[in-house]
Amino acid sequence: MKKLNVILVYNKEEDKILMCKREKAPYKGKLNLVGGKVEQNEDELHAAYRELQEETGITEHDITLTHMMNFQYTISDMELEVYAGKLNKEVELREEINKLYWISKNENFFDNHQFAGEGNIGHMLQQAEIHKEKLLGGDEQ
Repeated sequence: MKKLNVILVYNKEEDKILMCKREKAPYKGKLNLVGGKVEQNEDELHAAYRELQEETGITEHDITLTHMMNFQYTISDMELEVYAGKLNKEVELREEINKLYWISKNENFFDNHQFAGEGNIGHMLQQAEIHKEKLLGGDEQ
């Protein structure tokens, strides 16, 4: 089964979410969470930190990620792992391919015209808000 990850990154004040504008399909031109592929035999948490650093320059010293949920797409033989964390300081973002944006967490992330994922990002954010203390309070996985 192919594994991918996405990372829900809150800024230090917890009022913005880091998003990228997709440069390729699927969801070309739409805003999405950062993330990528988990390599075969790679530790999943390590993969999340690796992808985050590659795409944004954010390192494990800047954020503590917590494994939040998985989406399993059986018919596509794919699993999407979702991680969340809050920056512990201001960082200078370094774009790899996709342009990066800080988006207010009050946006309508269910808007399929603006955001990728058929509403999944909205669902992830709702769950993150419900479990905010556990996800963003500094508890490690």
